[in-house]
Amino acid sequence: MSDYFSIFHGWMIPISRATEDYGLDFNQVLEHCAIKKDDFRDHESRLSAEKIALIIDYCNQKTNKHDFAIGIAKNFHPGMFHALGYSMMSSSTLKDALLRIARYKKVVSNTCELHVTQDLSTVKMQMDVKQYEDSKRPILNHECIICFAATLVSFCREALNSEFNPQALYLNWPKPKGNLDYLNTFFNCEIHFDSPYIVFEFDASTVNSKLIGGNPLLTQHHEKMLDEYITRLDKSDIVQQVKNNIHELLDLGTPSQTDIAANIGMSLRSLQRQLHEKNTSFREILEQTRKKLALDYITQQHLMFSEIGYLLGFSTVGNFNRAFKRWTNCTPGEYRNSHC
Repeated sequence: MSDYFSIFHGWMIPISRATEDYGLDFNQVLEHCAIKKDDFRDHESRLSAEKIALIIDYCNQKTNKHDFAIGIAKNFHPGMFHALGYSMMSSSTLKDALLRIARYKKVVSNTCELHVTQDLSTVKMQMDVKQYEDSKRPILNHECIICFAATLVSFCREALNSEFNPQALYLNWPKPKGNLDYLNTFFNCEIHFDSPYIVFEFDASTVNSKLIGGNPLLTQHHEKMLDEYITRLDKSDIVQQVKNNIHELLDLGTPSQTDIAANIGMSLRSLQRQLHEKNTSFREILEQTRKKLALDYITQQHLMFSEIGYLLGFSTVGNFNRAFKRWTNCTPGEYRNSHC
């Protein structure tokens, strides 16, 4: 099961450069962590998420420091995220890039869910790390989460060609003992521990400003490559493919079974047959996906019910309210009041 949760091998690019910066032998690091170079020679290969955590922990121990995750982030390169990295760089705004990261998160890793929201002054990206079913242990450890957050900031700085800083970073674990200057120096913002959620907070006016490198045609080209890659990545799991496609299309309205079949690249009849063989149906998956997302969104008190309805593909907030009551036997407001 641990190998199911994977990370795109492109992370090895900044990891190898970071080992040079820290005076470590990259080949020795790989050998210690039982990783062979053949494991990531293929341009679409993936590595176990636990292997990445092992690399960071080992390098921290070898250098007697705690900042190797930051060292990885400082060596950010668009190629580490497949076509997603270049799609991010050609986005029209940083917010567009953040939304693209959230949409194509599985390209980078299938270890978490990402949600981007905005109010009048801030844009927030929430990171919900998945857990192992048996132990309920988070798949990503603290250092991997720090690495992702720092890499995100490195991307923003490169895209803006400036000393960009987030407004705040919220982490859902207790404040570590010891010197945290390396975190404060890199992020240069307020860092809050013991938060209910992992949230990266940015100034709305900054992330909504136009990027010099914005290029819609390049973005469309890269997104086509990403769609094809995700289809290949999930090809063996038809139920997961349907879930992923529903999730990706919901903010455009309720997707039809015909739309999903076309997205996956099969006939409607073939899709219906394969789902029947899995003892499920398109309607059931759509309902389950919406319900799960609704229960996730409803606990995020900064989201209005109309926004949640939109994210779930409902044409009106009334339709969302009726569906939510069907799922939970209470209104969204009643549920939020009793669970938050």
